[in-house]
Amino acid sequence: MSASSQLAMLSDLARDARDQAGQLLAGERQNERQVAAQLESLNRYRLEYAERLQQAMREGIDPASMHNYQQFLASLDAALLRARQALDAQQQRVEQSQQHWQQEQKRLSAFDTLVSRRDAERLRQEARREQRISDEMAAGRLLRQRAGHSS
Repeated sequence: MSASSQLAMLSDLARDARDQAGQLLAGERQNERQVAAQLESLNRYRLEYAERLQQAMREGIDPASMHNYQQFLASLDAALLRARQALDAQQQRVEQSQQHWQQEQKRLSAFDTLVSRRDAERLRQEARREQRISDEMAAGRLLRQRAGHSS
C-alpha cells in the first residue's frame, strides 16, 4: 500500500471518528435541552404550587392541609435540586463531547494537511518531470536542426 493511499485511509478514518464525535455531541446537546426543559417545568410547577399555598393561606387553611402543602413543596425542592444536578452533569458531558469533537477535528485537519502537502509535492514532481521531458525534446529538436543545417 502506497504512502499516499495510507494517508488517505488515515484521513478517512479520522473523518469518520470526527463525524461520530459530532453525532455524540449532537445527542448530548439534545439531552441537555431536554434536562433543561424538565428543570424549567419543575420550576414553573413549584411556583404555581407555592401560589396555591399562598391563596389557601389567605382563604384560611387547616393545619393538616398546611402540612401537606409544605411536605409537597419540600419534595418539589428536592426534585429541583436533583434536576439542577442532572443539568450540571449533562452540561459537563456536553463540554467533554465538545472537546472530543475538537480533538478529532484537529486530528483530521492534520491528516488533511499531510495529504495536501503530499499531493502538492506529487504535482511539483510531475511538473518537473514534464518540464524535463519537454526540455529534452526541445534539445533533441535543436540538435536535429543543427545537424540538418551543418550537412
